[in-house]
Amino acid sequence: MSDRTKTIIGLNVAVLLAGATGLFGRFISLSGLPMVWYRIMVCVATLGCLMAATGRFHRLPKKSFIKIASCGILLALHWVAFFSSVKASNVSIGVVCIATACFFTVLFNPIVNRTKFSVAEAIIRFVTILGTVLIFSFDVRYRLGIALGLASAALYSLFAILNINVAKETGEADDTMLYYELVGGLIFLTVCIPFYAHFTSVEAVIPSGKDIVYLLILGPFFTVIPFLLQLNALRKLSAFTVNVTYNIEPIYSIILANIFFNEANELDFSFWIGLLLIVASVVIQVFRTRNVR
Repeated sequence: MSDRTKTIIGLNVAVLLAGATGLFGRFISLSGLPMVWYRIMVCVATLGCLMAATGRFHRLPKKSFIKIASCGILLALHWVAFFSSVKASNVSIGVVCIATACFFTVLFNPIVNRTKFSVAEAIIRFVTILGTVLIFSFDVRYRLGIALGLASAALYSLFAILNINVAKETGEADDTMLYYELVGGLIFLTVCIPFYAHFTSVEAVIPSGKDIVYLLILGPFFTVIPFLLQLNALRKLSAFTVNVTYNIEPIYSIILANIFFNEANELDFSFWIGLLLIVASVVIQVFRTRNVR
């Protein structure tokens, strides 16, 4: 089995785990910002202990830390926007919006990396957006949730692009990258929490016993593991390929949300057509890049 094949398999495992992440937005009673704050705390502790136990933990030069931690701020904001989207609407809407990440990639990538606009990628992107619209069915009842979901997709796309550049510049391993990105996100949210508590209440940032259990599950199993697999993929595949593969995530999430919360009372014809288009966009991109690093 080639290294590329292993990377693609790992990426799809990450997507499957990520597909279940949105459920925690309904399981956990905390709102988006404090929820992500605790999530990152658990992740930093888990990954830090794992790296220390395996002898992989090391300090970074100041310049490298700032670059990696800055990516972590984007990651934290992406999570806050995503879970806030789920809270403002539902799991299905939150995750379907994430599929638009590839659309934002084609907007940001030429600006950040000064690359040439790709007509082929634009066509694939159009297929993805069309599939998303069909699944979404233009439901205007959750406008805030839609806006937050799109913001989450844009933040993730920018994170993915910059993460590739920073990984190449620093040459750090995947787990080191993720750890210091999480540290950067934790520092940023820790600064934000007092302001959040001031404008809401102190009780709004205190988790219940059930919340703590869910956070302890969410951190290691649905964050650290899939993100290590994802960061490895971002090193070896293009940001566009990773984003397109993540278009399968809403499908897993919608199915799981229907099982746990009965969000989809019925899956009509437009849903299945939208599903087909999203899967088709992934298949097309895989064939386009099968001989490309």
